[in-house]
This record gives sequence, structure tokens and C-alpha cells, in this order.
Amino acid sequence: MTTTKRRRRWLPLVLVLAFVVVPLLEIYVVIQVGQAIGPWWTILLLIIDSLIGAWLVKREGRRAWQALRDALQTYRPPAKELADGALILIGGTLLLTPGFATDVAGFLLVLPFTRPIFRRLLTGYLGARLTVVGATRTPRSPGPTAGDTVVRGEVVED
Repeated sequence: MTTTKRRRRWLPLVLVLAFVVVPLLEIYVVIQVGQAIGPWWTILLLIIDSLIGAWLVKREGRRAWQALRDALQTYRPPAKELADGALILIGGTLLLTPGFATDVAGFLLVLPFTRPIFRRLLTGYLGARLTVVGATRTPRSPGPTAGDTVVRGEVVED
């Protein structure tokens, strides 16, 4: 089975998860929290949660951006910094989504002491799917090289 077919097979599941399961889970959790602490406290908690999330994303985004700039200025490969930036972006998107379940996932991706766990998962996932071409490989010049079979002939135009 080709990689494209494998990806397409998972697409409907991901879409159902994103647009059906996650919203239903969020509604369920908000109702449960509302029943436990009251509706006004629930709304206040959601607002405070959003404000803290926005502040944290801004702070960690700046740190990740500065780390990326430092890595590029010192000519280091910025793999860690790019992974952190991607995780902060995904976590910030989850924090923008109203609800408690996505906020928990967003905070886990953004917080500096939990992000390394997800960075390892991300790099392991991407590392298994990417092929790295060595930097020492020299480009091949056009035309035959030693050991190639050359068939001599002439081109005839019809």
C-alpha cells in the first residue's frame, strides 16, 4: 500500500475526531465543570484560562524565536528550536479553542517543562518518515561516468 493511500485512509478518522469528537468532549467537560462549580465560575475560569494561555504563548513564543535566531547566528542546526516553535504554535491554537480539554493539551505543548516530552515524540515521528540526504554527497555531473555503458548512434528526425 502506498504512503498516499495510507494517509488518505486516516483522513476521515482525523476529520471526525476534530469536528465531532473534540467538540462533544468539550461540551461534556464544560457542562460537568459548570455543574460542579456553577455557570458563572465556569465562565470566569474559561476567561482566566484564556488570559493565562495567551500570556504563556506570547512568552514562550518569544523565547523560541530568540533561541532560533541564536542557533542560526551560531550556524547550529535549529532542529530543537523549530520543533519548539511548531509545538508552541499547535499549543497556542489549542488554547484559542474554547474549552477545558483542548486547553489542557495546549498547556502541555506550551509549558517549558512538558514540551521536551512532546518534542521527543515529534522528532521520533518525523524522523521515521523523513529521509535525510547526506550533505557530503557530491552532485553528479551530466553525461556518462566511468563504468556507464554508452551506446553510440545518431538521432534521426522523422
